[in-house]
Parts: sequence; structure tokens; C-alpha cells
Amino acid sequence: MTGLIGPGAFIAVSGASGVGKDTLLDLARDRCGEGAFFPRRVITRPGGPGEDHLPVTRQQFIRARLGAAFAVTWHAHGLDYGIPAAADGAIRAGQVVVANVSRGVIPELRGRYERVVSVRVTVSDEVRAARLRARGRESVADITERLSRIDPATGHDVDHEIRNDGTAQDAGDHLIAIVESAMAQRTERS
Repeated sequence: MTGLIGPGAFIAVSGASGVGKDTLLDLARDRCGEGAFFPRRVITRPGGPGEDHLPVTRQQFIRARLGAAFAVTWHAHGLDYGIPAAADGAIRAGQVVVANVSRGVIPELRGRYERVVSVRVTVSDEVRAARLRARGRESVADITERLSRIDPATGHDVDHEIRNDGTAQDAGDHLIAIVESAMAQRTERS
């Protein structure tokens, strides 16, 4: 026994802000059925346009983390993020969990789950800048800061890379194929 949680898999979708991760996750959620679980992230950010997340205060987040409400947490861009502990139960039940995560927690995920599939979403700088402006969540200064950061994941190993410069449907189909492959592997292992 490895002590790692299985037999399902965790598909860790990462990429810089504005590459379209949430759009691709929405497309996959609509098509992947009950074999896949797309947890709603908990974030210390008010609700609003963009990702459908559970908004909480910093104090609520800390209490939830101390109460073991999360499978994994991280802090980025002045916000706290958490994937609910229900992800563990879904993986124990053999489901494939698909979530938008910080690339910095992928090693932690690999130490927690039997099967982790890392997916990096990329996009050209021009498309990314336009998307960040269009979503209306950050100030001009925040967008400029995000765009000036060098993407540290360039040299990191990933299992799949999705280039999201074309249509959302094309990139979404790529993610759906990855999820379906992980679900098929689950079936083969059963």
C-alpha cells in the first residue's frame, strides 16, 4: 500500500492568469459526465465576473483550512485558494477530479494522489493581455504586473500542454480528450 489516495486521478490544470483555464474547464464539465468531478474552488475573492468560485473572507478560509475542509491550498496574488476535501472522496470512489490549480502545488498533489496528470494551458502574450483586460477583474496596474512576470512553468515537466490561441472549442476538446483518457484508465484498472 502506497498511502497515496486512489484509484481515481487528479487532473491539475495550470497556466498563467488569462490563458483561458476556466473556459476550458467549463467546456469539459459540460461534456465529461459523472465520471469526472470538477470541484468549485474556495477563494478569498469577492464573487463577480469570471470563475464560479465560493467567495470567503480570509478568516473563514483559515477556519476552514484548520478544520481540514481542503484537499490542497495555496496563496497567490494576495489571495488564498482551496480545493475542497471532497476531491479526496471523489478520487477514492474512482472518479477523475479536474481542477484549476497553481503549478506550485503540483508536487504536493503528486505526494497525495496515486495518479496526477498535469496539464499546462498556454496562450500568446497578445491574446492573454486582451483576455485579462476583457474579464474586468484586475486594475490596469495589476494586469501590467501579471503580464510582466516571466512564466516560471516554461521549463517544468507537464504531462500535456494545451495551446489556447485558437478557438475555445478546439482547446476544450483537447482537455476533454485528456479527461476521457484518465477516465478510461480508471475503468481499465478496475
